[in-house]
Amino acid sequence: MKNYTITVNGKSYEVSVEEKGGASTPAVQASAAPVVKPAAPVASGSEGRVKVAAPMSGKILGIKVSVNQAVKKGEVVAILEAMKMENDIVAPEDGTVAGINVNVGDSVETNQTLVTLN
Repeated sequence: MKNYTITVNGKSYEVSVEEKGGASTPAVQASAAPVVKPAAPVASGSEGRVKVAAPMSGKILGIKVSVNQAVKKGEVVAILEAMKMENDIVAPEDGTVAGINVNVGDSVETNQTLVTLN
């Protein structure tokens, strides 16, 4: 098994590649957090001073925070599926969630605001 660090749009991802004997294609494995789907839409649309944007286009699999929740830098705020991989979207700094601009199941574009913080 070989470990690699891959950088996409300025964000680094750790991946492990295991070669299966012969001429088969290597399998890429990435760790993923469990997906928790809320019972109802969670988008609030409120604006905060810090915008947490999607680093790439994809589909929102989970929202890990709620409005008025305190978050620490690096804490996961959302799960984005892109290219069949789950990507943790994290808070860029400590703050309080001011607004959630997407719902689970939404398709998002690169640089679209997902969550805002104060």
